[in-house]
Amino acid sequence: MKKVLVTGAAGTIGINVIKFLLIEGKYEITALDLRNNKSFRRLKKYRERINIIYGDVADIILMRALIKDHDIVIHLAGVMPPFADIRDDICRIIDYEGTVNVVDSIVKNNKKCYLIYPSTTVLYGKCFDVVNVNDEVKVSKTDLYATYKLEAENYIKEKLNHYTIYRIPGLLCDLKKENPMYNTPINSKVELISVNDVAYALVKSIDFKNKINKNTYILSGGKNCRIKFKNYLIKILKNYGISIRFLLSWFMVDKNFYGSYYEENELEDFLNYQQMTCKEYFDNLAKNKKMIRIVPRILAIPFILLLKRREK
Repeated sequence: MKKVLVTGAAGTIGINVIKFLLIEGKYEITALDLRNNKSFRRLKKYRERINIIYGDVADIILMRALIKDHDIVIHLAGVMPPFADIRDDICRIIDYEGTVNVVDSIVKNNKKCYLIYPSTTVLYGKCFDVVNVNDEVKVSKTDLYATYKLEAENYIKEKLNHYTIYRIPGLLCDLKKENPMYNTPINSKVELISVNDVAYALVKSIDFKNKINKNTYILSGGKNCRIKFKNYLIKILKNYGISIRFLLSWFMVDKNFYGSYYEENELEDFLNYQQMTCKEYFDNLAKNKKMIRIVPRILAIPFILLLKRREK
């Protein structure tokens, strides 16, 4: 039985990766995350089916011990924007130095270990055409999140012989559990992907690791997940209402989580991961009675009207 280590296992994608690994039923799973109320609550229901370790990817001794005993690492530990751009120190320690620890541990302790690394499509910067994975990256020096992701990618490519890198765009997430991305430029066109589809693709990648080894892909939702970002915002505000995170992003945070449309690649042909469309996502959101938040939806009306005026 192959042993899989998932870092950042209690995060948005990580907890769904655990779910799909268990559905596969052919892996011994170790979940690694920092211990806090959120991670403890999310992981405790799996404690009889997986190995749970609370620790830090920045701990090189811990990482060497774990990777020595695992065949596959799905490395999800990281800091997301906008927090990543506010705290340079934490972003560098977790996103870059944590990845260096994972890579160095593979090199020194388990060279056959296969690394699956989710990166970001933000690396392409402001794009107005359909983006191909091989297009030039355009990372601003002020975009710390993208800067450290690119540095981590380069380190992986330089040091490892067994890896796959996925550049992932904005996520369609469960709003009861996660905060959506708000810091994308209003007039952007975006191609999104559901959290479930990302997690499923990462897990299915293990079956095709020889085929996709040493390659970089854009892991996106396809043509049925394309939308203008301001239309996405309007739908979120109509169905979910306003939130503190939205207000902070609207007034205080740089809009540097750039989006675009992406050229189709061979991934869908064999992973068959693109299940959720934007229409299905928003239809489900509108039907979910648990998402009814009367006051936040009323408070969102001025922002919806402002967005609609910008649309004209």
